Amino acid sequence: MTTTMNSIAVVGASLAGLRAVQALRREGFAGEITLIGAERHVPYNRPPLSKSMLKGDDEITLPGAEELGEAWLKGRAAVRLDAAERRITLDDGAEVAYDGLIIATGARPRTLPGHLDGVHSLRTVEDSLDLRAALAAGHANVVVIGGGFIGGEVASTVRSLGLSVTLVDASPYPMLGVVGTTAARWLADHHRANGVELVSGTRVTGLTGTGRVTGVRLSDGRTLPADVVIAGLGVVPNTGWLAGSGLVLDDGVVCDATLFARTVPHAAASPDPGAVAPDVVAAGDVVRWPHGLFGGDLVRVEHWSNANDQGTAAALNLLAGPEAAKPFAELPSFATHVHGARVQTAGLPHLADETRVVAGDPAAGAFAVAFARAGRLVGAVAVNAPKDLIRIKRATAAGDHLDALT
Repeated sequence: MTTTMNSIAVVGASLAGLRAVQALRREGFAGEITLIGAERHVPYNRPPLSKSMLKGDDEITLPGAEELGEAWLKGRAAVRLDAAERRITLDDGAEVAYDGLIIATGARPRTLPGHLDGVHSLRTVEDSLDLRAALAAGHANVVVIGGGFIGGEVASTVRSLGLSVTLVDASPYPMLGVVGTTAARWLADHHRANGVELVSGTRVTGLTGTGRVTGVRLSDGRTLPADVVIAGLGVVPNTGWLAGSGLVLDDGVVCDATLFARTVPHAAASPDPGAVAPDVVAAGDVVRWPHGLFGGDLVRVEHWSNANDQGTAAALNLLAGPEAAKPFAELPSFATHVHGARVQTAGLPHLADETRVVAGDPAAGAFAVAFARAGRLVGAVAVNAPKDLIRIKRATAAGDHLDALT
């Protein structure tokens, strides 16, 4: 630890923010740490919100959250940052000064237009509890919009509760852009085999109802009856409070390879387009940074493991300073369960120009697919094949070529 900082502010009290605070304390930082969280809950796991919590399990607190005690700012949102003056303005007008800043404000769900009852998004504890109550009411027509991770998990949970569900996705197969054609086609069949009515290749154009939702209009002219609608439309990084801060914002906080935030170039003061703020780092869903394993492409990763690892890395780099900071090049990974099947990803499969089934057989419901760009591995997807996922993940991290797997 080389820092001379006396105070560090951490904005965002979810997984990345919690891990950052823990890392600061573990590293022996003796100065003041101010943790600012928009929610009033202690930091909690978000993945269970679409699964176990909908079935009645309320145990979602993150390990280590108890270490925070009460000495942090709950229910307080940052609304403005003055990076030049090192000052954060909160929603009640109070200001927090800092020597170092860790931005971990995460993301918020995209929502459907309008305010009809019965329409749900899923990002917070309250969202999950509201949806749980709606499902417990036993509505006959549940429609999930969006076939990504959240949409697939919710559809799976709804079926496990014995309810009928329709899953609408604009792509030909659910999660196509994330897991590739082979796994997405298998996933579509898996949803159908487990009682999900899958409506693919069709966009939602609007909702019907007065006061409460009654239907979902589709681009093919149909209207699906709906008593409960869940929007799984992806997320948007929470960067609105950073407008005018002097940091580069582009689908997140743009950082260098070591997670220090890039600054907007000014002809007089800082003409270097690669300049960073030496006292600001970022972590979690809100960050875009050049990943060394993928040719320096800017990536933004919304997975649990990334936030968990990046919160720690950002805090350590802030303490070390830009000159001694280490690039963050952990291989992103994610796992989910859909109707009992384990689906795992590693790396960034969407960057690939070539794919190959390297283990198992989709027809048998257990297989692994490797993804490569210009011959070099960039990711993997495994269905009910965790050992194969580990093997391909290691090869990807080592920079191996696709042919090395076969």
